[in-house]
Amino acid sequence: MKLADIKKLKVAELRSKLTELGLDSRGLKAELVDRLWSASQSGQSPEHVELLEDSLPSGRTEPAEVQVPTESSSPPVVECAAALCEVDRSRAYTDTATQTELEPGSPAVSPGSERLPGSETVCQAEGGQLEPTGGPLSEEMGRGRAFYEFKEEIRYKRSKSPQPPQDKEEEEEWDEDKVRLDPYGCHLHFEVGSDGSCGQPRYWDRFPLLWSGCRLTHGVRQGRVGFEVRLERKLLTVESEDQEVKDSYGLRVGWSVGNSSLLLGEDELSYAYDGCGQKVSGGSTEEYGEPLSEGDIIGCYASFSTDGAVELFFHKNSRFLGRAFYLSPSVLRGRVLVPHVLCKNCSVRLLLDPVTPQWYPGPPGFTPLTALPAGQRVRATSAPSRAQCEVVMMVGLPGSGKSFWARTHMKQYPEKKYRLLGTEDLLTCMLSGGQRDSRLQQASHCLTDLIKAAAETPGNYILDQCNVLFSARRHKLQLFAGFRRRVVVVFPSTDEWKRRLSQRRMSDGEHIPETALLKLQVSCSLPEPQPELMEELEYAELPQEQAQILLTEYKEEAHRLLPPVIKPDKKPRWCKKRRHLLGPPPSNRMQWTAVPGWADPRSNMQPRHWNLPYQQQNYDYNRSFASSGSQSYS
Repeated sequence: MKLADIKKLKVAELRSKLTELGLDSRGLKAELVDRLWSASQSGQSPEHVELLEDSLPSGRTEPAEVQVPTESSSPPVVECAAALCEVDRSRAYTDTATQTELEPGSPAVSPGSERLPGSETVCQAEGGQLEPTGGPLSEEMGRGRAFYEFKEEIRYKRSKSPQPPQDKEEEEEWDEDKVRLDPYGCHLHFEVGSDGSCGQPRYWDRFPLLWSGCRLTHGVRQGRVGFEVRLERKLLTVESEDQEVKDSYGLRVGWSVGNSSLLLGEDELSYAYDGCGQKVSGGSTEEYGEPLSEGDIIGCYASFSTDGAVELFFHKNSRFLGRAFYLSPSVLRGRVLVPHVLCKNCSVRLLLDPVTPQWYPGPPGFTPLTALPAGQRVRATSAPSRAQCEVVMMVGLPGSGKSFWARTHMKQYPEKKYRLLGTEDLLTCMLSGGQRDSRLQQASHCLTDLIKAAAETPGNYILDQCNVLFSARRHKLQLFAGFRRRVVVVFPSTDEWKRRLSQRRMSDGEHIPETALLKLQVSCSLPEPQPELMEELEYAELPQEQAQILLTEYKEEAHRLLPPVIKPDKKPRWCKKRRHLLGPPPSNRMQWTAVPGWADPRSNMQPRHWNLPYQQQNYDYNRSFASSGSQSYS
């Protein structure tokens, strides 16, 4: 029995089969699939296996291939997100992509309007249908970053305004000398446990390609120091048959300097032991040690010499693995080395209690980091307050230079320690596995959740997205109430924008579909000063007046080139007629057998109001009835 067949079952069918197997039937679909697949692979009885095979729909083998409609065929009614690939298993995303409605007063588009050559298939926001544009399947699948970012912005159109942040009770202040996992020195998609000694990826079930990193609050620059990490358990137990997740889990442990990337081992001053039996630094790998499995304990040790040189080595379950790295005195130059973990689809625990004995005794002469005197430990970061935090929202069309401005701003103000929230930044956290289009889709979905998490976590952030829809800007800025909100608009001239688009296509190899780009221009709106939403508005290139004039030209040209929006005919609403209160009641309502003589054909007893003409509407129906059912007249 294949995993793909189990995924095709509906939730009700999955729960029914789990109940018949005597297993828990509660949870999301991803959990149900995991549970049923594990049951089928764990050596169940032949009756159970036969039961599972009988539950699979007959005649269904492989998923149907996405057909690209031709000019002579009608567009198929499919969900675009499902046609691309099944990535988010816990929520069904309908594709509300880039079809926009004509604005009031915009020039009408005739059926024979011009269409750009080579335009690619995009999704309609209304109805979720594919628009036939004649693009090949390979081009249609490579939609690029702007396509998926705009899809996420569309979702804000019908979303409710976020509730204002509630005044939370002041949390217990941490002891500045206590060593723990740093919630301000980690990825937003890394979840730190309540005790500060354990953690795991926050969205491992929905975004299994993400690597999440975290540092400790303290580091060292002298002595002979070590710490221990235990691989608690693997979180993703179902192996993907389509090789979307090539390696189901991963773990790196080691040391890094405070201003390096949270992706341990990807920077020059970042040194890691990889759980697949390698050592990593500066993005390059070498064979080292042994692969890790659940329950393994890794000891990480740093030995500082008097001249400033550092030797790094690791233990696995108290077994020495050899020297991993040697750093000459000119490498660190007195900088602090901070313990660092990076994991994917697994949970980790560090031994950070100074009273608890070590899991395995360290090498002679080495002291656990938590047992060092407070004066020998160096605090890496400090917790910022919400009032001191700032959020910078970038606004601009694709390829206008938003990311370049954001990275330049981060270099100019390194003391603010900005966190860049963007699709490209998330793509770098997906070190391996998955096609680029699939990773873009996951990254754009994850970014929506990360923005909500950022609004609840003090820090300085830069939202590196298009943010061309007013509804999306308003929703995000309302989330960050209490922050200093700054909006930066990057809107270059036409020639400069074309040059940057071409340069981006040549350097990144990313092609933005022409139709999607036109629809972005139609939907784009430039922000205006609004004191209730932002404290500062800055136009980085063209001033606001010139940018607005140029945007109007873009919209007129886009309306002329885009095909018309064909809305499906609405079904007529059949409303039930309300009963006329003063008219004669229906005959089937007058079968009152409880009234004496009612059913006697010899009796002349008939409802008195039947003989009234229709014009006499003043008859009093509110007569009181006795308990026997006969009428009582006064």
